[in-house]
Amino acid sequence: MDNMMQNPKVTDVLAQAFKAEGVETVFALMGDANMYWAAKMADEYGVQMIHARHEHCAAAMADGYARATGRVGVATTTCGPGFTQIMTALTIAARGNVPMVVFAGDAPIGAAWYLQQIDMAPLTLACGAHFVPVRSLDRLLDNVREAFHIAATERKPVVLSIPMDLQAQEYPYFADYTPSADLGPAPQRPVPDPVLVDRLIDMIEAAERPVIIGGRGAVRSGARAGLEALAERSGALLATSLYGKGLFDGNPYALDIAGAFASDFARERFAEADLVIGVGAGLGHYTTEGGYLYPTAQVAQIDTNPRGLWQGLRTADLHLRADAKAAADAIVARMDARGVAKTGSRTADMAAAIAADSPDGKEFPVQPNTVDPRKIILELDQIIPKDWDIVVGGGHYFSIAMTHMKGRPADKYHVINDFGAIGSGLPGAIGIAAARGDGKVALIEGDGSLLMHVQELETIQRQGIKLLINIMNDGGYGAEFHKFRARSIEAGQAIHGRGDLAAMATGFGMRAATVNAMGKTATLFQEHERANISTLWDVHTDDKIPSRAYRRVHYGEA
Repeated sequence: MDNMMQNPKVTDVLAQAFKAEGVETVFALMGDANMYWAAKMADEYGVQMIHARHEHCAAAMADGYARATGRVGVATTTCGPGFTQIMTALTIAARGNVPMVVFAGDAPIGAAWYLQQIDMAPLTLACGAHFVPVRSLDRLLDNVREAFHIAATERKPVVLSIPMDLQAQEYPYFADYTPSADLGPAPQRPVPDPVLVDRLIDMIEAAERPVIIGGRGAVRSGARAGLEALAERSGALLATSLYGKGLFDGNPYALDIAGAFASDFARERFAEADLVIGVGAGLGHYTTEGGYLYPTAQVAQIDTNPRGLWQGLRTADLHLRADAKAAADAIVARMDARGVAKTGSRTADMAAAIAADSPDGKEFPVQPNTVDPRKIILELDQIIPKDWDIVVGGGHYFSIAMTHMKGRPADKYHVINDFGAIGSGLPGAIGIAAARGDGKVALIEGDGSLLMHVQELETIQRQGIKLLINIMNDGGYGAEFHKFRARSIEAGQAIHGRGDLAAMATGFGMRAATVNAMGKTATLFQEHERANISTLWDVHTDDKIPSRAYRRVHYGEA
């Protein structure tokens, strides 16, 4: 038969379907079970293929891409050991409500035995992700559409499992693909029940010291103006969850992050609060300090999916199921209709006290050839423009970065710490940098985290990605050695010494510098801006300076 008359291979049809879904970038590590599809996506459909050096990193890059764009991120792995490597990345994406599809090549259905065979479904489900197995040609395109639909509408990672022998078959039907977006529900803003709105306003009328906490849902909803109007009418102070960081920056009554990372001054205000309104925030363990942050306050929660019990805590006394912006606007309109307006905590003295607040004012002696980690973060915050994306991984330095950086829009902060895992900041930043394409991305990461996936520095150079990498190098696992010291236990097992990370980065073809004194980064930043490649700064931080959060929680400092 003439080749022109042959039916297309399943691989061709799959590539067409992914392209029809609007996929422009795929993060990949190839093997037998995904290589033909990946090559076709790049060579025939012009999709940007970012080739990672580790499967976890490919998935974490897709996660970062999705966080930056709001679109479905796409990663691909081969079967067996290629797939098992991404369990941590899947869990992070699931807990972060990240829309992502993983094209996971699977072992051949028809083989009597296959070395790399493993049951993907229970692994996927254990991570909190959704599993869509492709097991017949009849359902092939329906399965692809289902994967993208669930990822986008339920905001979660989906594993699309496709056996390698099925991919090699001819597709016997006309490949008429309807993208998932054509079938999805139109964006909507659920409005709150008017009866519950009046109940909340009754609570506001009775309160003297209310606080509103905006979370990631409020950021996504675009609720800032509405919540600021609500706070003004109710006399409330403003704060955010960790993932809402930046939502109210610039407002004179904003306390920054609530909970575990709150400043001492903010903690006092929460202790005094008699009403807390959480909007688009889960009000979980860290945001509420295990339920002890505001011990005497009544609590209301506004969320599209409010939970009465979350992370072992009773979240609220009143729940309103609604979009953050729609709820804020409805409550403000009803307060105006009822003539409810209060001053509460909003005084000139309070604004002045908030303006003077510092996340950590304690002075420490600094060891030679190192910098105070708090002061270097402040310096970085000054030199890195406010329109840059800031990516922060997990580790001891993480609370310092998130409490000391100010004045940036909420959508410019990306915290890759939904599972408490280190090692995902670097690949997440690569995904965000690939999405932005403008070089305006800065990563703040720890040395231990970097060394888990240092091979991805080669990916950055090979793929031509521009990124500013700031490694807070304390010579060990800071989260662990500070906890050891707090208990008067020898910390040597958590200390590995400050390797020459700048030389290592140079070996991968990047620009690099060691920062062991204050005042050097402004010049270094200008040099980075003029260059067309990525830069790594090996920042030697004093390992004897614990963060305020660690001193309070682990060292017992009041």
